[in-house]
Amino acid sequence: MGYDRISDANVITAQYMDSILIEEKIIDSVVADTEIEFFGETFSMPVMTPAFSHLGNYNGRELTGLEEYSIAAKNMNILNFCGMMENEMFKKIADTGAKTVRIVKPYDDNGKVRDQMQYAESVGAFGIGMDIDHIFGENGVDVCVGEKMAVQTADMLRSYVELTKLPFVVKGVLSVRDALVCAEIGAKAIIVSHHHGRMPYAVPPMMVLPEIKKALEGKDVKIIVDCGIESGADVYKALALGADAAAVGRSMMPGLEKEGISGVEAFLNKVRNDLRFIMSNTGFAKVSDVDSSSLWFL
Repeated sequence: MGYDRISDANVITAQYMDSILIEEKIIDSVVADTEIEFFGETFSMPVMTPAFSHLGNYNGRELTGLEEYSIAAKNMNILNFCGMMENEMFKKIADTGAKTVRIVKPYDDNGKVRDQMQYAESVGAFGIGMDIDHIFGENGVDVCVGEKMAVQTADMLRSYVELTKLPFVVKGVLSVRDALVCAEIGAKAIIVSHHHGRMPYAVPPMMVLPEIKKALEGKDVKIIVDCGIESGADVYKALALGADAAAVGRSMMPGLEKEGISGVEAFLNKVRNDLRFIMSNTGFAKVSDVDSSSLWFL
């Protein structure tokens, strides 16, 4: 696809996020607490790992990158996500002890979708879900690592929700319309995302987030945001615009590739410290207190 103007959704997203400024409110403020409650569990911060797939062994280390960042998530007490993989690999992730949500691809083989979801539950997954923004490709449905994807209807998604007792997460929601469908079928969380800019000119997740938040008011659906989340400031903006949490993505990779578990932990600690600093400087003692009252838009 050829475009003469800026069409990269990642560039558009970064520009929008950087256009949001933060006002200080320091008097009578306190050191903020970054803990959150999510699906009945307490986590150290509203920061989650990305649903990565197919990460190999970096610098000759014994464990794959998938296992390393999962161990870091466990050590940091944050919710962990993983993406496309076979059951054998997911078992290794589950064995790390990280509370992990397995995001299954929308395979053309519906039996494989169901098998992977049921297997995840059987080995102790914290939740399961589907990656709906990887259905389509330039030539119709997508083919990912040799696997053909398939169109997913609301009824199909509802059948996956009914397949499990675990919280079901739909990844790749970028409109009020799809968010409401997810609530209707019984999903417990959505990830507002454009999957690192798969579609040209995709709306920045944080731009559509307030409308999604308003539409889901009272519907018991958690909202996670990803795409371009690199710092505590990014997480703060996501929370202020209506998210319950944010997922880091490729920003985690340099630390993971170079230093493995410790590199991811160092990165996550920096994000948490940055978030706590900004919350404290804007008068919000708890994550649940954060709102848009300190945001300014260029």
